[in-house]
Amino acid sequence: MSGNSHQHLSRRERQIMDIIYQRGQATAAEVQEDMPDPPSYSAVRAMLRLLEEKGYLKHEQDGPRYLFKPTLAREKARKSALKQMLETFFDGSTEQAVAALLNLSKPKLSQDELDRLSLMIETAKKEGR
Repeated sequence: MSGNSHQHLSRRERQIMDIIYQRGQATAAEVQEDMPDPPSYSAVRAMLRLLEEKGYLKHEQDGPRYLFKPTLAREKARKSALKQMLETFFDGSTEQAVAALLNLSKPKLSQDELDRLSLMIETAKKEGR
């Protein structure tokens, strides 16, 4: 897959991907059921087809139903989305991205979370030597 095949997802498409990642697989009806303020069933079907065309989903037939599954494991999808975000918004700078994340979540970070982040940084320092 070329880097370009991962077009940006709309808010609705991200909601659908989240639902399918959480369930592992889902029918259009299940996706619609889990969506906040869901659009019509045919709109959900159209979005699922579009996500399949963009290469995010594949389907298999289960009797009369189509079961949609992600083509990429969540971990891989996460890495590819993060990489794209780093390049687009932070000129590839991990430091800038981490600073922005810390700034964004400062009020919500517990002492435990901060300790774990410190530990990750310490580990990265040791491995970097």
